[in-house]
Amino acid sequence: MPLVHIVLFEFKPSVERAVIQDVCKNVLALKQNCVHPSSKQPYILDITGGRDNSPEGHQGAFSHGFVSHFANEEDRRYYLEEDPAHKAFVKTLDGIIQNIRIVDYESGVF
Repeated sequence: MPLVHIVLFEFKPSVERAVIQDVCKNVLALKQNCVHPSSKQPYILDITGGRDNSPEGHQGAFSHGFVSHFANEEDRRYYLEEDPAHKAFVKTLDGIIQNIRIVDYESGVF
């Protein structure tokens, strides 16, 4: 069963819109840029995301959210702990992220 990885970003108030748009573009590009060392193929099944537009008012200061899907725990582990493209992306967030929330789950497992 695929694993779902949800990331919510709260950017610092001083971060310019162009920088935020670049971050968003780079998150979505991870689907192509993250290549598994064994298969030499992209291994993220899907990534979607965008700017919050919920009318409910429960998002706090989180303005952008992204959802990634991984085929298994090993692929997620590689992504989080070893993938050079993901590590390089995370470094680009230094100084611009005020808060982040991450939730992972396996669909139907409670």
